[in-house]
Amino acid sequence: MAKEWILNSAMNRFQLNFKRNVGPTSESIRKCSPKTLDEWREYYFNNVKTREHIENLGKKLYVKISEVIQSEVEDVTENDCIEYMTQLVIDRTYDGYMTEIQTIYGQLQNILDVPIQPAPDEWDRLFNVDFFIQVGRNYIGLQIKPVNSGIQLPEIFKEYALQGETHKKFTEVFGGKVFYLFSTKVGDKKKIQNREVINEIKQEIIRLESE
Repeated sequence: MAKEWILNSAMNRFQLNFKRNVGPTSESIRKCSPKTLDEWREYYFNNVKTREHIENLGKKLYVKISEVIQSEVEDVTENDCIEYMTQLVIDRTYDGYMTEIQTIYGQLQNILDVPIQPAPDEWDRLFNVDFFIQVGRNYIGLQIKPVNSGIQLPEIFKEYALQGETHKKFTEVFGGKVFYLFSTKVGDKKKIQNREVINEIKQEIIRLESE
């Protein structure tokens, strides 16, 4: 397994499995429609790339691993590993947290001027909510869904219908409704696509405050 991981990582890194090197394999095997592995092997070497060409790619892969990668590994020190782990756990976690704060729920928190908190894992599993707003003894659930240029909308609406029952249970247990926020990327920033939901959430907050 370790050897396969090294081979696969190096092959991908140096793009030896790219179409320009190995040809259009998916298209070619469909064109061949082989019944056996031998039939496909013969077709490939006769019509796509030669056996010699593939063997040369294998030799190139060996050079990359035995010389380039090995040289890079030798340059890695214990201190490099310590610094990397520290950056991964501390610095990058903080960067990710700040990015999250500045995106959808951060925007909504600023608009509503109320604290929005990440849902416990149990709530995510049982009720399909990502965040919540506490209003007195009640809670409002929020679920954020990224949308890529409208392509995912049908799938999201289907998912919304399937999750309807869990959201009803959330309301029965915690008193507040669950709202979907569709996240879309505009340039380098994420925006709330269905901004009408903001007023709906405001009305739900008012309703729960009056109870």
